[in-house]
Amino acid sequence: MKPTQLYQHLKELAVKLDIAVTEQNMRVTGVNAKSGLCIVKDQKIFIMDKHLTVREKLDILAGCLRNLPIDDIYVMPAVRKYLDRS
Repeated sequence: MKPTQLYQHLKELAVKLDIAVTEQNMRVTGVNAKSGLCIVKDQKIFIMDKHLTVREKLDILAGCLRNLPIDDIYVMPAVRKYLDRS
């Protein structure tokens, strides 16, 4: 599976977990901000730096999702394999 496809599937999994994924330009903030999960008004939002490479986005989003309970959610085998890697 291509990295862009895998990233798209990870974003879809996040939505199934009620996490909105948004890509933002973190450079304009003037603050050293990093991509990650946050909660705003009881809504889970994963803010991703849009300037990262697809591989970096994959690693960051997968790092977040692999810590969440996904056993009861259908996840494509290739995506689950990616999440299960160390």
